[in-house]
Amino acid sequence: MPTGQAMHSSFIINEIMNHFEFFDLPVSFFPDETDLKLRFLKNSKRFHPDFHTLESEDKQSEILELSTLNNAAYLTLNDFDKRLQYILEIKGLLTDAKQELPQEFLLEMMEINEAIMELEFDFDEGKYNEAVQKVEQMELELLLEAKPIMESYDDVSDKGTGLEPVKDFFLKRKYLWRIKENLDKFAPASKEVR
Repeated sequence: MPTGQAMHSSFIINEIMNHFEFFDLPVSFFPDETDLKLRFLKNSKRFHPDFHTLESEDKQSEILELSTLNNAAYLTLNDFDKRLQYILEIKGLLTDAKQELPQEFLLEMMEINEAIMELEFDFDEGKYNEAVQKVEQMELELLLEAKPIMESYDDVSDKGTGLEPVKDFFLKRKYLWRIKENLDKFAPASKEVR
């Protein structure tokens, strides 16, 4: 039955093939961006619905799905943060369960959060800049610590067990993003009220 074949094809595309496999690339935190773009453009032409208007409805549906997957895969793999999260997800390191951050890190963040609360009630541009610099410095230090692990990662020999430090980097960085968002939200408003 043709509809069943299209559904089966859809299942294979979405459930088995990850974005790296789709582009026939090894799992990498730092893929060759030029090569990735070339593969995306080649697939864009290959799976463009306009080139398949004379095909059966099932084939047209499959091509449309492949075109959609091509776009989604490229948007994910072309962005470092999305790619980082995606790799951790396909390796089973990010689950729906609450992710725990080290107590030491949370204590350090408490100090920054207190500084942010003070800024909210009494904006001081110098203290604001100091808080922003501290968060950016922490983010840089986290990246420098995790980058060698990400650069040397080999998906063939490592099935994800060596990625715990990268997971910690991701979770801490995500926490720092929330702090940056908090700084961006109220600090400029407080500044205008002055």
